[in-house]
Amino acid sequence: MDIILAPDSYKGSLTAMEVAKTMEKAILDLDRSHRIILKPMADGGEGTSDAILASVTGKKMEVDCTGPLGDRITSYYVLLESKEAVIELANIAGLIQVPLEKRNPDFTTTYGVGEVILDALDKGATSIILGIGGSATNDGGLGMLLALGMEAWDAEGNKLTGFGKDLCNIHSIRLDKLDKRIRKLDIKVACDVKNPLSGDNGASVVYGPQKGASKDQIARFDQSLTLYADKLEDLVGKSMRDEPGAGAAGGIGFALLAIGAKLVSGAELIASTMHLEEAIQHADLVITGEGQSDNQTLFGKAPGHVAFLAKKHHVTAILLSGSLIGDLHALRERFSGCFSIITKPLTLEEAMDEAEHLLYEQTKQIIHFASSQSNAYRKTLLK
Repeated sequence: MDIILAPDSYKGSLTAMEVAKTMEKAILDLDRSHRIILKPMADGGEGTSDAILASVTGKKMEVDCTGPLGDRITSYYVLLESKEAVIELANIAGLIQVPLEKRNPDFTTTYGVGEVILDALDKGATSIILGIGGSATNDGGLGMLLALGMEAWDAEGNKLTGFGKDLCNIHSIRLDKLDKRIRKLDIKVACDVKNPLSGDNGASVVYGPQKGASKDQIARFDQSLTLYADKLEDLVGKSMRDEPGAGAAGGIGFALLAIGAKLVSGAELIASTMHLEEAIQHADLVITGEGQSDNQTLFGKAPGHVAFLAKKHHVTAILLSGSLIGDLHALRERFSGCFSIITKPLTLEEAMDEAEHLLYEQTKQIIHFASSQSNAYRKTLLK
């Protein structure tokens, strides 16, 4: 069989590539005649650049930039052969980079994201894919815009540096020194959240708590983002604060809209970049999965989009995830089979520790069954 392996990561246990490699080993240990293509997936969060690099020719570009807490860090992005740069916010201003005791959106910044965009431009990038999942920030993209050349001052005329706390001190901003290359740059943002910038469903209220914001901070940030939007929208001449995704990643979605970026489905963007649909058209079987699947898997998540493409081309799609929860009826309508790697009673910690072995064994079971069904079908045709 021609098999496409296109899983997302099992967060906390295995990266998307580790999942795909484990599946591949299980299949080849069972029967080496199968032809396998690895297409590890992502949706704009952690692992996006590595997933794309696994399928498309390019190279990692190391870069010195500002981290989420304002210190200098070494990060990287991917520059594809096509001169498209793949930048992952989680590698630059990610929540995973901030220890629990230091999570406070007053003292985090997206400044490094702007620095990395400029480095990509200096290296010849003509377009950018920006994954914005997993941010530690609530600065409305202020830090990023300042790195790109925007200027902002407080009421006393002091220049602001781009941390979250600076939002409440913005008195005036100017865009005339914004890097002119930005206006010609095609920026596609992998974004699956639909939150507006502010309000009850906005960046601060919905996502602030996970970034360490107190109730008082949430109220202050929400008000500050509204005033910030007034000033920035007045300069660019359009309203963006209520656009779906403006509140993504602590409001960086709003700032990206202000410089002409397009916010698109992360899974669709990643799949298109790695030419997943073309590969699926010639496959007999597609296996995807993630750490935990439920009825939300079909709404913007990577396995849901993989299944959509497989169904479009009448290719069997199997879901193999760490766990399955909730009403699975909708999943069964999209997938030919839905399976968990868990086959015996285990604690969550045990399951995560044993994820690779459990995945290996369950992949073997699935392929053995799929192969027997395929052989039976061929025998029927020959009668």
